[in-house]
Parts: sequence; structure tokens; C-alpha cells
Amino acid sequence: MTNNPAIPAAAGLLSLVGAGPGARDLLTLRAMQRLQQADTVFYDRLVDDEVLALAPPSARRVFVGKHVGAHSWPQDKINAVIVAEALKGRRVVRLKSGDPGIFGRVAEELAAAHAAGIEAEVVPGVTAACAAAAANGISLTERGVSDTLVLTTARCRSGDPLPDCTFHAKPGTTMVFYMAVRQAERLRDGLLGQGMPPTAPVTVAVDVSKPGARTLFCDLAALPQTLAQHGVMGVATIIVTYPKAQTQRLAAVP
Repeated sequence: MTNNPAIPAAAGLLSLVGAGPGARDLLTLRAMQRLQQADTVFYDRLVDDEVLALAPPSARRVFVGKHVGAHSWPQDKINAVIVAEALKGRRVVRLKSGDPGIFGRVAEELAAAHAAGIEAEVVPGVTAACAAAAANGISLTERGVSDTLVLTTARCRSGDPLPDCTFHAKPGTTMVFYMAVRQAERLRDGLLGQGMPPTAPVTVAVDVSKPGARTLFCDLAALPQTLAQHGVMGVATIIVTYPKAQTQRLAAVP
């Protein structure tokens, strides 16, 4: 793997690039440079067209996205095609929404590249948790309220048991749930079972930084109903804070 930000446009390079939450101006400079140098771009369904447009007109663009319930591009197939393209001596960009290392299966793609002797690098991107918080003027950590940040998901690989995504809920913790809309009821019940108050504040950020972006606010107890009422079914980031102050109030009760 290379960490050289000024790496030349060498043959056979695989760049696993974070496209950020959607808006083109939230890309890093290195991500933009890799796109501009690309011979082939493999991209996910959440990557915005404006980001793809940064690649040269001559660059080959290949959609390898996954849709819920219709995984036409399983991970082993993606691994095979990106490696095969790099083995042809091309500069390959594997473009992922958010950050490649956060629920982006970057480890599997790096392993495939290394096994084939391909030079590979990871270009980090702005993850949805940070983008959602920034867009709504929210701090993911706050002195006296939350000093622990947990990024987790309510989904898992097909055939595996659903993850215990609420396990780390403790006073003073902000939890950000990825891919959790369809598990909202289980999410709420699990957090309540961990002792989180039903009035804990929840922020639901939908299509962060994209033209159709919107934000919903509710209490934890009302999370499933709020999502249903506003027709939230697709991509959303759910931020829940279990404030320290709750523990202090409970301790003060005689």
C-alpha cells in the first residue's frame, strides 16, 4: 500500500476513494486528483453524478452498486473486476460513498488487491455521521453531555445474525446508526432496554448534502412512527444521544 499523496499516475494502481456524503465540494483534494487521473471508475449507487463527472470523459465508468434485496454485484464479483482492471495496467478508482473504512468493505478489496500483487491505497472521505452532524449544527461530542462516540449499523451480511447495535449505549454516549431505517423499532426497543430515556434526542438525516436532503427531529420513543410518518425508507443516518445529565438527575432523586 502507498501513503504518498503525490503518487504519480502509475500503471496498475487501485485507489479506494471515499466520495463523501454526496456533495462534490466535500471531496478531499486527493480524492479529486485520483478521479481526474482515473482510467476506470467503479462506483456505488450513492455516488452523486457531479462527483463522477470529475473523471476524464475517456474514463470507463462501471456501476457496481447494491440495492436492498437485489444484490446484483456481490462483493466477491466486485473484488474480481477491480483487480482484473488494475492488472491491465490501468489507474482504477473504486469510488465509495462516505469513507471507505466505515462500513465500506475496504478490507476485503485491499486483501484482493494485495493477493494479486496490485499496488493499492485508501483515500479517506467525509463519513455520513460527520456530514449529518455538521449540516445540522450538531456536535457529536459535547463536554458534560457526551464524551463517547459510537458508529454502528443495524444491518449485517446475509446469513449472519443481526448485530447487537445498541450494546454500547451508556450515559455520555452519542450513537450514530448507519443502514438502520428498516430496523427502527428494534433499535428503539434495544436502546430503551439499555436504560436510555424515551426522551433522548434523535436526529434523522436523510440524503445528507444532496439536493433532496432533509432532517427530522424526535424523541427516541417516537422514532419508528416519525420515520413512517415522513416516509423515510431509504438512506438515512440516525443520531441518538444518551446524555450524561440523565444519570446525574437520576442520582439526585432520593
